[in-house]
Order: sequence, then structure tokens, then C-alpha cells
Amino acid sequence: MSNSSGSYTPLLAVLPGDGVGVEVVDQGLVVLDAVSRRFGWQYRTERALVGGAAIDAEGTALPDETLALCKRADAVYFGAVGGPKWDDPRASVRPEQGILALRKGLKLYANLRPVKLFSALIAQSVLKEEIVRGTDVIVIRELTGGLYFGKPSKRWTTAGGTMKAVDTLAYSEHEIERVLRTGFELARGRRKKLASVDKANVLNSGRLWREVATRVAKEYPDVEVEHVLVDSAAMYLMKRPASFDVMVTENMFGDILTDEAAVLAGSMGMLPSASLGTGKNRVGGTLGLYEPIHGTALYTPEVVGSGKANPIAAILSAAMMLRYSLSMPEAGDAIETAVQGVLDDGYRTSDIAGGPNERGVKVVKTEELGRLVAERVEQLRIK
Repeated sequence: MSNSSGSYTPLLAVLPGDGVGVEVVDQGLVVLDAVSRRFGWQYRTERALVGGAAIDAEGTALPDETLALCKRADAVYFGAVGGPKWDDPRASVRPEQGILALRKGLKLYANLRPVKLFSALIAQSVLKEEIVRGTDVIVIRELTGGLYFGKPSKRWTTAGGTMKAVDTLAYSEHEIERVLRTGFELARGRRKKLASVDKANVLNSGRLWREVATRVAKEYPDVEVEHVLVDSAAMYLMKRPASFDVMVTENMFGDILTDEAAVLAGSMGMLPSASLGTGKNRVGGTLGLYEPIHGTALYTPEVVGSGKANPIAAILSAAMMLRYSLSMPEAGDAIETAVQGVLDDGYRTSDIAGGPNERGVKVVKTEELGRLVAERVEQLRIK
């Protein structure tokens, strides 16, 4: 889509959040500005508070005005929330409540987390090259059900003085079916393989998940289906990661598996994500939220402001935003090609720099890496 002739200009809700979230989102916007120049495409941004910054200013992790902005935007570009300042486990208001409430408020139920190992970073993977080469999997995590949203969820002290806690793992057939359909449709456009991950040998929710997956699979005879227990899936990601194409799983399992899979890509700082629902925006795309998966957990407080944060996950999240929400798939491809080129030229942030003896590596700071990717976007020849 080009809107250089005066048609509707898409609105991006920019929620940098806390800590390194601000730094990496800023570099994603530098790259989006390059896309704007290269493709003759216009967009608007409005910033809002979320997470710890919102708690400090408004007393809540997701102010009403932030949610209202996101609902009228065409896409949400999110950084990261949290940090030591807000880490008290006894606090009634926590930064993470902002992202959870945002996902629920926007009805985003499918979290797409691509795990792709760029060839230039094979040496940074913890696995042997012959095992990890060719890894290119998308994990789809169900986002609005399971333990993170089930009720009751509470903590209390018994009459005898013993502390107890309970969280509820609950799923409906509808919740399972819609995220599986997202996976099957995505698999059809890739290598036509889908792994449905559950815990059917122990959990009733897992048995329901497998029953629904088996039923839905009959409507996609062209897609090869593998049912995998979550503990086996964790092992297979280390033993045969390149055998997976699309993996679909419930909320908590997806959270854990994608953090594990980060070691395949060389660093959690390389992994983008998209959270999608059923709502459409004004440019014909799907309203979605785009963020690096690392949050603030990847970076210790002294990294904030040091220029050591890796912006690639945020930049690749912008590429996903162009593809799924902004009807600009060719621009998304351009960003990914630019990232590949910068890595091939040896430019790295410190988390993906490797050992001191690795040849041809040039360690750069957050802003320089963003600038290098932006320059490549503008230099690319578009077919």
C-alpha cells in the first residue's frame, strides 16, 4: 500500500515502556523512517505510557488513555516493561500487568514468535552447526487463556499460618480452535508442517487441546501434523530444531519454549513477536501488537543507557508489523534483508559478538546498528 497520494495515513501507537524498551523502539522507528523514504509511504505516531513509567505517572500499568489510543490505532509498537524499581513481589500493581491487560483489551489471542537463525550467527548458537543450521520455526502461543488468566488465581494464609497459592489452567474449545487455525493457515504458506504441543498425558486441558487439534487437522489435509508433549518439545528443540516449521501451544508453554528457543538464534535480542486478533484496521490489515520477546529481563540495569542493547528484535518486530498490520509485506521483506546484510558484514551488538577471536566482527552500539539497518533499507533495489 502506498499513501503518498494523500490517502489515509496509518497511525502507530508507540509504547516504549521502560528501560531498554525506549532505546530499541527508537531504533525501530529509525528503520521505519527509512522504509517511509524508500517506499514513498507515510505513517503517523502517537506515544503513550505503559508499565513502570505509567505506574509512576498514573498509578496504573495501563492508563485508560493508553488503551484508548491503541484501540484507535492501526498497530501497536511496544518496547519493554519492568525493572528493579518495580520488582517488589508484594506490590499490588506491577509493570507486567500493562502488557497482559493490553493483550486482553485488544483481544489479541495469537502470539507469533519467529525463531530464525541467521547464517552469520551460526557460531553464536549453543548447539553444533550440523544440528542448528536451517532453523526457521514460528511458535504460535495462545495469549488470552491458560494459567495467566484463569480464575481463581490467588494467594492466602491458612488458619494454621501456612501460605498457599492457586492458579487455574482453563481453556475453552473455542480458544483452542481459533489459535490452531491461525497455525494451520500460516503453515500452508510455509513448509506445510505443524506441531501441536500439549500435556495430554497429565492435564485435562491438554487432552482437550489434542482432541481439538485432531479435529481441526482434518480440514487441512495438506498440512503434516505432529502431536508433541511439551517436555518432549523442549528436548526436540535442542536435538532437531530445524525439523519444526510451525508450533502451536498454550500460553505458559509458549512463553517458556520461545525463551528456550532464543539460544538457537544466538540471543534473545534477535527474536521479534506479533500478537494478533480478529479485528481489522483501516488499511486492511490485522490490528496487532509488535514487540521484542526479551522484555527488560534480558538486560541488567547497568545496560540501560550504555548503548549495549540489541535493537534487532525490535527492528524485526517492525518488519512483522508492516507485513501483518500495515499491508506492506515487501517493506517487511526489505527490513529482514537489510538485517541479514548488516550481520553478514560483521556488525554486532555485544550480545551477539561471540568470542574475542572471531574474525571480521565489528561491535557497535544500539544507535549505530539501527542506523546501519536503515541505510541498507534505503539502498536496497526493489523488484
